Amino acid sequence: MKHLTGLKRKRKISSAHRIKVQYSCIHTHTTYCDGADDIETCCLMAQKKGLQSLGFSAHAPITKKMGIRTYWHLRDEKLNEYIDAVRAAKKRWEGKLPIYLGLEVDFIPGIIGPADRDYHSMDLDFIIGSVHYVIPQRGEPFTVDDSEENVDRGIMESYNGDPLRMVEEYYNSLLAMIRAGGFDLLGHPDLVKKNNSGSRLFSEDEKFYREKTSAIADLMAGEGIPSEINSGGINRGKIKDCYPSLNFLKLFRERGIPMVINADAHRADDLDGHYHEARESLLAAGYAETFLFGGRKNNKPVWISAKL
Repeated sequence: MKHLTGLKRKRKISSAHRIKVQYSCIHTHTTYCDGADDIETCCLMAQKKGLQSLGFSAHAPITKKMGIRTYWHLRDEKLNEYIDAVRAAKKRWEGKLPIYLGLEVDFIPGIIGPADRDYHSMDLDFIIGSVHYVIPQRGEPFTVDDSEENVDRGIMESYNGDPLRMVEEYYNSLLAMIRAGGFDLLGHPDLVKKNNSGSRLFSEDEKFYREKTSAIADLMAGEGIPSEINSGGINRGKIKDCYPSLNFLKLFRERGIPMVINADAHRADDLDGHYHEARESLLAAGYAETFLFGGRKNNKPVWISAKL
């Protein structure tokens, strides 16, 4: 094992050269939030698929902090049960499959975020920091990865029908979360593209968008925190490529930001779903390695290099 110290210089790798790639998944949702399968089913499937490790990352509770209840977040009253259940799985699977306890924590300015003290008193193995919500000055908060119909309604009611204002709000929150810190892995950094099939809302090639994604990459480069490349949108049939898109991924590579392959699995069968596409995207961006989570040491995450 080695602590993450940055990436090696770019090397040319032929995608036709077949090697045994080591994979894991630490972005996993179970029946404790919006996943379809329970913890043990996921453990059994991870072992069957030959994963090196498995991390559980329930959507952190938001009801007490936001005053709303959703179907997809862990309920506040179930938090301790979830923690105990993952720790029990760690014991059951000791020596067979490393199991890690985590949360995916939403960031909403002034309300909730990965840097909140309560998360760091739970003795978690890792925290994924993600932005799902935009909080408009008028209208109701909504998630950028909701249904196309609901996102379009939110844009019309809250941003006068201008999707670029939603995009700007999303990336401003992402920048604020990175500055605030408190997380070990950046979750799906361009989730806002989920409902942008055919560039119906915005073009990823336009100057405005490139400036926003460049700002994210610049800030991440100074933080020493890895980002995930997330195949969850493909797994659920919502998009045809990973988060982040290739152009965004190239910005990360240029700045030496390490990448972690994750499935954002909501079903046990998706624990390594579309990892081939994730690997090919990394290679196309110029990456030669990915990183696997190896637990914590001296209260810092340990990241293990794995060749692509």
